[in-house]
Amino acid sequence: MTKQPPEPKTKQPPEPKTDTITETENYLAWKAEEPDGETTYHIELNNVTLHFFQEEWDEFLTLVRSL
Repeated sequence: MTKQPPEPKTKQPPEPKTDTITETENYLAWKAEEPDGETTYHIELNNVTLHFFQEEWDEFLTLVRSL
């Protein structure tokens, strides 16, 4: 009987670190520290999720503050 070589381990990509910014009963804002160092921001509004990179997030906050 021939010994089989071990199965190669599949390297899983690192998971982003996530933090909740704020939430209500129906809405959620959270951010993710991506493995490449980029921070992304996410807003969940019922069944819609908006995704932002840092520059877009900054502009979005400026928009919201001007309401």
